[in-house]
Amino acid sequence: MIDTTVIIVGGGPAGSTCAWALQRKGVDVIILDKKEFPRPKLCAGWITPRVLRRLQIEPATYPHSLTRFNALHFYIRGRHIALPTRQYAIRRIEFDHWLLRRAAAPVHRHEATTIRREGDAFIIDDDYRCRYLVGAGGTACPVYRTFFRAQNPRNRTFQITTLEDEFPCDFSDPHCRLWFFDHGLPGYSWYVPKKGGYVNVGIGAKVEALRSRGESIQQHWDLFAEKLINRRLLPLLQLKPKGYTYYLRHPVQSWQSDNIFIIGDSAGLATLDMGEGIGPAVESGLRAARSILTGKKYSIRSLSRYSVFSIICSC
Repeated sequence: MIDTTVIIVGGGPAGSTCAWALQRKGVDVIILDKKEFPRPKLCAGWITPRVLRRLQIEPATYPHSLTRFNALHFYIRGRHIALPTRQYAIRRIEFDHWLLRRAAAPVHRHEATTIRREGDAFIIDDDYRCRYLVGAGGTACPVYRTFFRAQNPRNRTFQITTLEDEFPCDFSDPHCRLWFFDHGLPGYSWYVPKKGGYVNVGIGAKVEALRSRGESIQQHWDLFAEKLINRRLLPLLQLKPKGYTYYLRHPVQSWQSDNIFIIGDSAGLATLDMGEGIGPAVESGLRAARSILTGKKYSIRSLSRYSVFSIICSC
């Protein structure tokens, strides 16, 4: 059995950020992830200047694709608003792998299934033992499922479903565009061009709102794809979207139980207005690391629930 001080289940931005903060202070950390990195990850990849500062990343020295937008183009029920700002987009396949390597923690490819307490320790699949356990495995995180689901049940009202595609494309429009409430969509859709000749397009909506109206995300995707082609934002190509679900920020009882922590999407921290998850993932990872290092209570109550503030403050 492998013993270490901290085990982080999940190697995405939340988990790698937590590991990075702990490793810098000399804490022994192991990251477990069921996927091999670099791994494809569909995401608009929106990150704010604050995220870069918290990660101590200088845009000029980041070694992969980093697209800067000086304005975001919002379309709300037909009205166009170009909001000056300073925001960035990355490709998750590059960004996540780079963060994980920078963390300098051992990464074991392992899908955690059974987790139990044994005295002051936590045992994972009879293969790993640790004193502190951090759940960073996304919506289906086994740490959340084992230790937090009973007290923090998911509220389906805050569940989001998405369809996205990211692909190489010889695009001519360099602007980030977001459409809200098209055809009554309880959410929004987006077009995000990225450096390196890639485009991410996607659509997200509240699951319960769609269900109550007898609609599906696929129906809205078809309308969205037609819009992109008609506006000549995309050529006539065969899109192959993939979907996933996650949760917006909603009231929970606890993000910590003794020496167990949940961070990022495991804790359901995406912003209420834009469903943005990278910023909350990074911040919660840093706060969990600080709690482990100092013994102070871990809390994300002061984290902003909305993305609009970061957009306005970056103008």
